[in-house]
Amino acid sequence: MLIARTVAKETIRYEDVPEPAIEPGHAVVRVHNVTLCGTDLHIWEDDYPAGLPVIQGHEFAGIVEAIEDNDAGIRAGDRVAVSPMVYCGQCRPCRLGRFNVCENIGCIGCYSDGALVELLSVPVEKLCPVPDGLELDLAAMAEPASIAMQAVSRGRPSSGETALVLGSGPIGLLATLYLTDLGVAVVCADTEPDRLELAAAFGAVDTLLVNPRAGFPAADQAARLDALTDSSGPELVIEATGVPSSLENAIRLVASAGRIVQVGISARTASVPMNAIPFKEIDLLGSRNSLNLIPAGLELLAGHRDQARALLTHRFRFEDLQQAFELMRSRTEPVGKIVVDMPVAQAAHGAGTTALTEAQA
Repeated sequence: MLIARTVAKETIRYEDVPEPAIEPGHAVVRVHNVTLCGTDLHIWEDDYPAGLPVIQGHEFAGIVEAIEDNDAGIRAGDRVAVSPMVYCGQCRPCRLGRFNVCENIGCIGCYSDGALVELLSVPVEKLCPVPDGLELDLAAMAEPASIAMQAVSRGRPSSGETALVLGSGPIGLLATLYLTDLGVAVVCADTEPDRLELAAAFGAVDTLLVNPRAGFPAADQAARLDALTDSSGPELVIEATGVPSSLENAIRLVASAGRIVQVGISARTASVPMNAIPFKEIDLLGSRNSLNLIPAGLELLAGHRDQARALLTHRFRFEDLQQAFELMRSRTEPVGKIVVDMPVAQAAHGAGTTALTEAQA
């Protein structure tokens, strides 16, 4: 079978290797689709602690090729997404049930070989059946959907509240979708108008275009926020950019006794007044990975297939991974989620590399 191994910085090598054999407690999955995220870009750029060489691909879905009898009731031919997170079960966070921040955390496709292969052997407990009617290229996004749902859950939202989502990339958009389902009025902010157009389609009741060179929010934007929150500020803020000034905005704008969830990741340093957090008694919460929410993520995607498909902006063949990563890095055109068609899936979408039109998506 063919695999794609990232062997050095910005270097992918295709190799022909033996197919995996079935082993106890594992299933062999034929990978149909892989979606790419910012972590994949950092690994390709050799700017990630995983280390190279590694076979990338941690957001993926496919069809079970071979499996032994199992208590989960999964059989050959079943369509599945895969939970890539690996945890030890022994450290303090794991003992607390917080295995999403395991001290020895691993991830298929990040810290160990992943899904940019034709066939992959994975533990049966990592398999998540795909709901009927949900296409596999959409099911591949169950992992980012689960991350968004974890961030929302950390914020303890209640129906009737107002939330401000800072950043309308895939995580921010999926958080908006889930919050809307929960009865929360969502305001989205971003620097890109095209992303804010998507945010409205994902349920946002208002959108705020951020001008990085000016104050945020502008006077008219502040008035709209005040009208939605009785001038108290949003009860919940999801920070999904990783930009320091965005966290600073979150602390300044959140309501007293409100909650902020930091899901955007960055090594940069934010500067905030120390008294803002105790004076407003803010709950400032981090969010990473998810607590086995990929099945819930699949249901979210299945319930909103049109919005999920709108996230997919580009489709690449397995053979064209180098071009996919170069596009992610260059940002010469708006990029949402990139979906990679593995060889078995290419017949369905035709050959070639493309930016998806509405009809093609």
